Amino acid sequence: MNTLAHAGPGPWVLFFPLVWAAVILTVITVLRRTGWRGRRGPGPRPDFDEQSPIALLGHRFAAGEINEDEYWRRLTVLEEQFGRTTRPKGRAS
Repeated sequence: MNTLAHAGPGPWVLFFPLVWAAVILTVITVLRRTGWRGRRGPGPRPDFDEQSPIALLGHRFAAGEINEDEYWRRLTVLEEQFGRTTRPKGRAS
């Protein structure tokens, strides 16, 4: 008599946790791709202003209208005027 009680569950015991892990990962992936972001919500950040002078300066630099030296010089003036408190990464004080 070869029953489950005597032979044990065998390698199939690993199948069910793998199925549940795949289901959980699929749900997380679908939620992230549809825009679910927790408390922030899917919309743009409200503190970012695309028409701010600092953003416009960044766009001009990215487009090649101004060089790096002029970008940093103007950014310093704008930071003093608009009170930005964080320094960009990679820029030494």
